[in-house]
Amino acid sequence: MKTYEMIYILDATASEEAREAISKKFEEIVASKGGSVVSVDKWGTKKLAYPINYKTEGEYFVMNFEADGSAVKELERISDLSTEVLRRMITVKA
Repeated sequence: MKTYEMIYILDATASEEAREAISKKFEEIVASKGGSVVSVDKWGTKKLAYPINYKTEGEYFVMNFEADGSAVKELERISDLSTEVLRRMITVKA
């Protein structure tokens, strides 16, 4: 298994419960694919450098996890379908 880092920005206008539910969903996806979540850091609400879908603020999260490629593909698929996710980036940590 490889170690990955996922940075994602959620819509700041969504409710706190909705943002926490999405974060938990991402953790559950990693666990269901046989991986493990090392840490989840909540960076808080920040002003975006440019508007994304007419939004000017976003809630930033960083999730470090160990998993295989199937978990990464599922995370990408679910985050693309979710309307609360403004942006996401998954990278392999060296």
